[in-house]
Amino acid sequence: MGATHFKMKTLKHVATEMALHVLAYNLKRVMAIVGVPQLLEAM
Repeated sequence: MGATHFKMKTLKHVATEMALHVLAYNLKRVMAIVGVPQLLEAM
């Protein structure tokens, strides 16, 4: 998604930042596969 480096410096912060990147990626995939209305209904 265009992120080539991390903005944070310590391992704890980088791990959190990476988790957010993975979450955003997975949400984008679910929205593309299932669709937004069905995703909102499931949530």
